[in-house]
Amino acid sequence: MKLVFRQTKFNRYSVVALLSAVVSRLNWVEIVIAKKIDDILTLPKDSVVAYSFMSFDLRRVQEEVKILKLKGYTLLAGGPHPTARAEECLRMGFDHVFVGDGEENLIEFLKGERKPVFDGLSKRIDLNDYPPFCVELSQFMPIEISRGCPFNCAYCETSLVAGRIVRHRSVEQIVHYCELGLRKHKYVARFITSNAFGYGSKDGVTPNVEAIESLLFNLKRIGMREIYFGTFPSDVRPDSVNDEVVKIVKRYANNKSVILGAQSGSDRVLKILRRGHGKDDVLNAVEILLKHGFTPHVDFIFGFPFETQDDQHETIQFIEKLVQMGCKIHAHSFLPLPGTSLEKAGCALLPGWLKRRLSKLASEGRLDGYWQKQEQMSRELLSQQSNAFDC
Repeated sequence: MKLVFRQTKFNRYSVVALLSAVVSRLNWVEIVIAKKIDDILTLPKDSVVAYSFMSFDLRRVQEEVKILKLKGYTLLAGGPHPTARAEECLRMGFDHVFVGDGEENLIEFLKGERKPVFDGLSKRIDLNDYPPFCVELSQFMPIEISRGCPFNCAYCETSLVAGRIVRHRSVEQIVHYCELGLRKHKYVARFITSNAFGYGSKDGVTPNVEAIESLLFNLKRIGMREIYFGTFPSDVRPDSVNDEVVKIVKRYANNKSVILGAQSGSDRVLKILRRGHGKDDVLNAVEILLKHGFTPHVDFIFGFPFETQDDQHETIQFIEKLVQMGCKIHAHSFLPLPGTSLEKAGCALLPGWLKRRLSKLASEGRLDGYWQKQEQMSRELLSQQSNAFDC
């Protein structure tokens, strides 16, 4: 059987995780990675084509599905958007939809199981049962060390797609695969997790300092030249930052910055978002990171439809305080993502004065991010909702 993964710049990590699972279990499946639709159209019509995609990629996927469906390919859908909109994906033309964790269900499909929707929500995998990347095909990515988030934040799909119970990959397995990576000259360790400082914890928040030190120490021991922990492509919750864990990270990691998820400077907004922390937690985390020589890169989301002008002024004042302390700001615009509590709340609304303040901070080199592009994406996402209203 030929299994084709349609790879884009947005889904590479999920594709590598899935193909790694398949290669580890089914050596008779031929894997093909297609970076454009033309790569697929040259393949036999009995090929199975798998898409993993987010909602902002929906229109492009719809266009490609129409073409591939007419050609007779079997089409699979998985990822955040299919998890939230399984029936919609079937109507779009996909033959099978995989919701939640995809590894085990994809293997069952390839072994002959046939269902319209494969349930990976109620049946979650153990990360240790599958490799984090594929050495055999030289397909590498940052290692997913934890999956899931207990908070179910109102704007975020993570707890829907990955579950609210946090699962951790063992130190032993992470180190084992990093050793395999070293043989392929992969000397840099990066990690995927919803909260880096929550690695190994029972609640996904309270740092398990012993587990984190064991991980970082053993990666240094085997010869990993660079370790990045608490920075891209992951971040850190403010309420997970304390002196003990920061000292450990400083001892072993190479990053000089830590990405901190604040999201708002208004406690009222943070409560509506179900973040589980307040802005005092953000300030405390920033002070600890600065004390130990890290530059906090603090994430904020702008344009929540329910924000008041007072909320926005409070957030900007908080940001300016953080900038004066030595932080850098990473700005986002609110996206009404399917499956979240705020999917029907409206699109991002950023008043002119706020845009000017953000642009000024950006011109001074104190703020970055794709908030302007995301503001447009927010309108496009809302227009996809069946009962959307005009912004």
